[in-house]
Amino acid sequence: MLLLAAGRGTRFGGPVPKAWLPLAGRTLLARSAERLAQALPDGMAAEAIALVHADDLPTYVAAHRAEVERALAGRCPLRFVVGGASRQESMRNGLAACGADVDLVLVHDAARALLPIGPTRACLAAAAAHGASLLALPAADTLKQVSPEGLVVRTVDRDGVWLAQTPQVVQRELLLRAMAHAERTGFVGTDDVSLVEHLGAPVAVVRSAPTNLKITTPADLPLAEAIVAANLA
Repeated sequence: MLLLAAGRGTRFGGPVPKAWLPLAGRTLLARSAERLAQALPDGMAAEAIALVHADDLPTYVAAHRAEVERALAGRCPLRFVVGGASRQESMRNGLAACGADVDLVLVHDAARALLPIGPTRACLAAAAAHGASLLALPAADTLKQVSPEGLVVRTVDRDGVWLAQTPQVVQRELLLRAMAHAERTGFVGTDDVSLVEHLGAPVAVVRSAPTNLKITTPADLPLAEAIVAANLA
């Protein structure tokens, strides 16, 4: 399990990197780790690798390591590894730190601290069966393509359009091939399974939950607090 926590959260703003923000008294990273551990099927061995910024090692990692370890409840060992300047670089660093016997690689944004447990478990099963999978939701709103000037170009047919989320899960050997192919062709994906798509391999979609929101702006945090308070996640 690769927990991506190396970003600076520039859209959120503020002095604290996003993964270390508190949500109902616990960091986003710790809450993500806890729910991932809860989603692991019985008997599935796992390891958790948190990809963090180098500057966070002597500060936030030192302060919160025990909290994240407690969140995993002994379900799997935890390692902190320095991430890269991009998502793909962080994934590469995380894969390099994985054990050689890993079959599935789960990638998750620490900013999605309320990931749904049942769908995540289904996502693991789908990746084992098909090679790769992701959580997503069908688009509910009307979609507009907009020009750089702020004018509507056209209405996009939303039929069959899904909004990608994490976790995303890929068989390790397939992900290694997809990353190598992306590097050879200069492809940069906006999410993890897009590398598999670029390789031409199938990706299964598992329906997520609306509560699997990503903390992106300050307005998202009180919404997540309300979800926790109402025990909706």
